[in-house]
Amino acid sequence: MLADVSSPRYRCTACGNLTRFDVTSTRRTRAFHHYTVGGELSVESEEMLSESIEEVACHWCGNGRSVVPAD
Repeated sequence: MLADVSSPRYRCTACGNLTRFDVTSTRRTRAFHHYTVGGELSVESEEMLSESIEEVACHWCGNGRSVVPAD
């Protein structure tokens, strides 16, 4: 499981949304994969190495240009 990544809170200035956003990001991780003898995968630990936020859009109105970090 990935550790919690601190992320800013967002606000849509177009519709006032404070709770629902579509965030597109690229993550680079290191994970420990454990396969059973039967071939089933279990990811036992995963570490976030880096993350880049590419786009944040309001889920309610679809506007990406009006989303700003909330104070």
